[in-house]
Amino acid sequence: MPTQSVTLVILGASGDLTHRLLLPGLGTLPRTKPDYDIRLIGASSDDLTESEWRDRVRSALTEGGCRTERADAMAAATRFVSLNVTDPGQMQAFLDELTEPGRPIVLYFALPPAVTEQSVHVLSTLRLPDDLRLALEKLFGTNLATAKALNALLASFIPEERIFRVDHYLGKATVLNLLGLRFGNRVFEPVWNAANIERVEIIADETLALEGRAGYYDHAGALKDMIQSHLMLVMAIFAMEQPARIDAIELRDLIVHTLRSTSLWSDPHEPSSRRARYTAGEIDGRQVVDYTAEPGVDPARNTETLAQVTVEIRNARWAGVPFRLRSGKALGDGFRGIVVQFRPVAHQPEGFHNAAAPNVMVIGFTPETLALRVTTNAEGNR
Repeated sequence: MPTQSVTLVILGASGDLTHRLLLPGLGTLPRTKPDYDIRLIGASSDDLTESEWRDRVRSALTEGGCRTERADAMAAATRFVSLNVTDPGQMQAFLDELTEPGRPIVLYFALPPAVTEQSVHVLSTLRLPDDLRLALEKLFGTNLATAKALNALLASFIPEERIFRVDHYLGKATVLNLLGLRFGNRVFEPVWNAANIERVEIIADETLALEGRAGYYDHAGALKDMIQSHLMLVMAIFAMEQPARIDAIELRDLIVHTLRSTSLWSDPHEPSSRRARYTAGEIDGRQVVDYTAEPGVDPARNTETLAQVTVEIRNARWAGVPFRLRSGKALGDGFRGIVVQFRPVAHQPEGFHNAAAPNVMVIGFTPETLALRVTTNAEGNR
């Protein structure tokens, strides 16, 4: 099998996203795609030594499942560059240095949305390599207007097929496996509708508090950080119609169709949304300060650390089913996953006593698990 060579540049390489998610995720690639020759470069305006970067790469790749010898080789070959991504001169020199015939360059923007926008504006003015690809991590823009403007700007200087708008949450194995669970399973496919499912909860709670991320989080909050991107897309994959084939355009169109059918829940007895923020307390034996006392937080912003939104997908499959999306920081159980509650049977014969509790399916994200609790009138449950 011929080797596929690529240069992967992570912009914002010193950040939390790179350390916790991107590098461990990259560690899965040598195992699943051993024919890839990945030249990894980290770039950031922060001070990070070459040795510190290599140690991070080696540790994270191993955590992601990469064999020790391959992780050592990639760590030895990687390098770290101090780079201001909003400086045209620095960016042009950096790209010129990277250009190598036959080796595509991928710029992965693991940056705050405002910095990504500035950097894309800079790129639009430069002389770019012929096979440059851009991967832009969510959040994409800071609101609807800036997202549309950013899309228009990208389309003005790079082909759409070389633009990748990335939601790292969709890379979780259990999220990807929703397609197989639904459409490849005789037990679940026929009951995946409003006639059989009473309610769905998609939850991403964290035991972690702010952890020094005020510069980003205090301007975003739980709603923008988690619900409008990650959880809405998980919901769309959970609820979409069956694809005719598995490809990017087909999946995108079905996801968009589901999202266009989505509206806020309209039950007057159940509010469609709520928001809150954590106060001082203790989690797992460690003390947590009040959110407003966290370094870098501006209390006047009223940034929420918990957001919950209940929506309805108004189509023939899902009308009348509440989908509750929730995410919060500094919460005790830290549950992340999907809880599907099935409806009770339509009728029970006379003489039945002690009706069974509703059947529940729990699809866990962290850890990645699947559990189906079936309750009956018998002595035990499964």
